[in-house]
Amino acid sequence: MILAAVWRDKLEPMKRRNFLKLAAAAPALPAGLAEGASPVEDDIPQYHIVTPYKAEGKMGMPGLYPGRTVTVHAEKCIEEASEKVDAPTVKQMIASGMTNLTGDREARDSWARFFNSADVVGVKVNCSGAPGAMSMPDVVAEICRNLMTVGVKPENIYIHERNEGQMKAANYPAFIPKGVQVVAVRQLLGWDPGVYCEVQFFNEEDTRSFMARYITERFTKIVNVPNMKDHGASGVTGCVKNIAYGSFGNVDRSHYKAKTNTRTYIGTLANVEPLRSRTVLHIMDGLRGVWHAGPFSPDRRFRFYPKQMKFGTDPVAIDRELIDVIDNQRRAKGAISVWERSEKYYREDRKYWEKDPNINRFIREPGHIEYAGRLGLGVYDLQKIQAKKITL
Repeated sequence: MILAAVWRDKLEPMKRRNFLKLAAAAPALPAGLAEGASPVEDDIPQYHIVTPYKAEGKMGMPGLYPGRTVTVHAEKCIEEASEKVDAPTVKQMIASGMTNLTGDREARDSWARFFNSADVVGVKVNCSGAPGAMSMPDVVAEICRNLMTVGVKPENIYIHERNEGQMKAANYPAFIPKGVQVVAVRQLLGWDPGVYCEVQFFNEEDTRSFMARYITERFTKIVNVPNMKDHGASGVTGCVKNIAYGSFGNVDRSHYKAKTNTRTYIGTLANVEPLRSRTVLHIMDGLRGVWHAGPFSPDRRFRFYPKQMKFGTDPVAIDRELIDVIDNQRRAKGAISVWERSEKYYREDRKYWEKDPNINRFIREPGHIEYAGRLGLGVYDLQKIQAKKITL
């Protein structure tokens, strides 16, 4: 927020001109709804998107395989008591997931459909709960190795996240190939003052969320690597939220007391160019997950072990399946559903919701995934999702 304020002071005249110039190209929602989609409720905030970037090619969300998901399960991938990951099994899981997604016989051919030696690739991890909940280093390392097999130089691979401290807690450098970069926003280029979403939620003064500059100026492609987590505001943290909130600053302002605007804000951010066009592949790490008190997972009793990974180019389809993974686990533990929106389950005080899975931190908005589908980011209807499941 401090950095955003500095940009505002220095660049306000320029941003005002950009906003007026570009408003016609990026009108307030819901004008950006996918063709044929019906409008949702009337409580949509007035979002204004400012960006000089246009949609690029056909690989951006929902990508080359809309509505297609591949889930690979392997019992050996992680040992629950120690949480030690079996790297050879992870390698098999990724190879199987990619070839079944693309139809190729060899994993290298699958990766070559997305990346080549000319690319600079961002690997968007999620380590907000590290080391207890994060995109596992073994998974991330194997993704980097596969990128290198198709010619991407290690120095052109950037494992990235907003928060530098969380990245350090994840300890990726101990696992990844030599030369691969591990960066946070402030370490590399900062925020782009010319690409932002402007909206006021709760009469806050700072109303702009800027996109990370390495996305607009450095990366040509992005691999999105979320993990399986419950989230107190959005219901779950999956592909759409990881790439949206993880690519913009000043996003926490969308929550206040019981109210969260995540239902519409998440998809709106993910839809902004060039983020949408450059995010070409989603690999969800479900070796372990968090079924309550996410995203930070302070209590190990709320972790569980799906022992699976999901692959696709459609973030909405993968996230639709994630809702059921998290909700089924909550049901098995006797906890209220992520769809439970009654205010009687809401408590603002952390001491309640952090310990009790039948207390909500906010009125949850798992409907953010369906809304992202309405924006054209993917397929939400389970009946229209082509889901393939593999057990190793």
